[in-house]
Amino acid sequence: MRILLAEDDPILGDGLRAGLRQQGFAVDWVRDGHAAEREILAGGFEAAVLDLGLPMKDGMDVLRTLRERRCSLPVLVLTARDAIPDRIRGLDTGADDYVVKPVDLHELGARLRSLIRRAHGNLQQTLECGPISLDVAARLVRYQGETVQLSQREYDLLHALMRSSGRVLTREQLEQQLYSWGFEVDSNAIEVHIHHLRKKLGPQSIQTVRGVGYTMPTTLPEAQS
Repeated sequence: MRILLAEDDPILGDGLRAGLRQQGFAVDWVRDGHAAEREILAGGFEAAVLDLGLPMKDGMDVLRTLRERRCSLPVLVLTARDAIPDRIRGLDTGADDYVVKPVDLHELGARLRSLIRRAHGNLQQTLECGPISLDVAARLVRYQGETVQLSQREYDLLHALMRSSGRVLTREQLEQQLYSWGFEVDSNAIEVHIHHLRKKLGPQSIQTVRGVGYTMPTTLPEAQS
């Protein structure tokens, strides 16, 4: 799950980015309001964590512009402004959630996962496709009832495909969801991860649509060879 973090405090921003990455998020970090607005409107993110006290353009003004431009990206406001009128103003301006600093990183991660699930129309924390189940909060995958050990990238790729079950995702779309800025991505990285997933979850678990990309069927056989 790729998110944008807009925070101007270098120490806090670095800590938030590291903590969210440990929870499986691909985090891109900007430090001013103009950059936050530009990157969010460019697309490619599942959600944004937006500090209100940003330089160059206040976070509240960024949020107002996003909603005026009909950008529906889930936005979690992160701020030191803890007065109730400030919270009300933020929510009324278009924030989807509101967290006051200092924030617990695990709570922040849980709130982001909840926002992203709601944005995808899925209120359940467990995704299922035939014999495969994926617990989003625990980052746990089971196949035919047995726990399957996946690498972080394998899990992230499976999660992206299961959330879009029945749809075809291109390699570029998958790379965009899995990797944040600055990561060197091998040209065959997605193919390698898919090969490993098929070995662990069955050859029919992920289908290749030639010349387009990959898809996970909406239903799978309960037993696969």
